[in-house]
Amino acid sequence: MKIKNILVTQPAPTDERSPYFSLAEKFGLKIDFKPFIKVEPVPGQEFRQERINILDHSAIVLTSRNAVDHFFRMCKELRITVPESMKYFCVSESVAYYVQKYIVYRKRKVFIGRLTFSDLMDVIKKHKNEKFLVPGSDIQKPEIPRRLDKAGVDYTNVVFYRTVASDLSDMRNVHYDMLVFFSPGGIESLRKNFPDYEQKDTVIAAFGPTTSKAVREAGLRLDIEAPLPEAPSMTGAIELYLKRSEKADAKAAKQPAKRTETAKKKAAPAKKVVKKSAPAKGSKK
Repeated sequence: MKIKNILVTQPAPTDERSPYFSLAEKFGLKIDFKPFIKVEPVPGQEFRQERINILDHSAIVLTSRNAVDHFFRMCKELRITVPESMKYFCVSESVAYYVQKYIVYRKRKVFIGRLTFSDLMDVIKKHKNEKFLVPGSDIQKPEIPRRLDKAGVDYTNVVFYRTVASDLSDMRNVHYDMLVFFSPGGIESLRKNFPDYEQKDTVIAAFGPTTSKAVREAGLRLDIEAPLPEAPSMTGAIELYLKRSEKADAKAAKQPAKRTETAKKKAAPAKKVVKKSAPAKGSKK
């Protein structure tokens, strides 16, 4: 099946250089963006009831842009001045870059994992004397506390925001050739909004192991699983899939032509071979 339109279950990128736009142009795609989940902040008053003092911690573990935004929002709401000595451990370069929205970037206080939380743990283990604060959502990847516990790290896990399903009723009669998900919450939202959803020929792409697991547990077929060694980004994984699909379609298109040619050869009448009789002995030619 040729992919013509894709729905990415995230907000539209604000950067005009986004790889999604390049992907659309390269393959002649229509790519729409629609968040399947929305984020609701935990109010400062509710946070106070947890009796957690942010300034008792010397390092912050940041696993997403939402975590960055809501950590600094909470500090502002509680009128807390974050000291310059605070260290930030970011799961990826994009999250570390985003932190610059709130702080003056210094290498000595911003530490970066390559891509996954497992990579970041290698960095955290080298700073085990720090007391870590892990701001996140009510839907947290189970590997985060599990890995921190296993490493014997002193940390506090706190919910700074909640994720809830978006209202997708305006999409009830809209069809896409591909759906792209980035969190288990997106899959949950799909099921909540469309309880009778049937995948059929729709291609489903998922980023990260927990999202992939959620797709399978929902009884859906997972067609694209990212990141891949040869395609670390979602756009890269989609491009790889599209290229392979184009090759498969081209190969399939050649098969009927070959079968037709073979059938014609079989149907064609056999040519009669007439043997010339040898001249009798003594006869003249």
